[in-house]
Amino acid sequence: MAHTQSAKKRIRQTIARTAVNRSVISRVRTLRKKVAAAVAAGDKEAAAAAYNAFSSAVDKAAKKNTVPANRAANYKSKAAKAIATIA
Repeated sequence: MAHTQSAKKRIRQTIARTAVNRSVISRVRTLRKKVAAAVAAGDKEAAAAAYNAFSSAVDKAAKKNTVPANRAANYKSKAAKAIATIA
């Protein structure tokens, strides 16, 4: 257990940051699943709308370094490719 004030503060900060990061990552995963569901259903308009929300969330997560920039780019690329396959 931490004894110094600074160590206790770092623990508090870590707990707060972890909670924020978890919520951001959870939101990204949820939106990613919505894009995949729209693609599976073959609904191009819904997929495009879901992609816009997903892309925005991923970019914000990457901007805050919650998700690495390259991973964010990969997520967006894969989602765009999946939408492009819809006839």
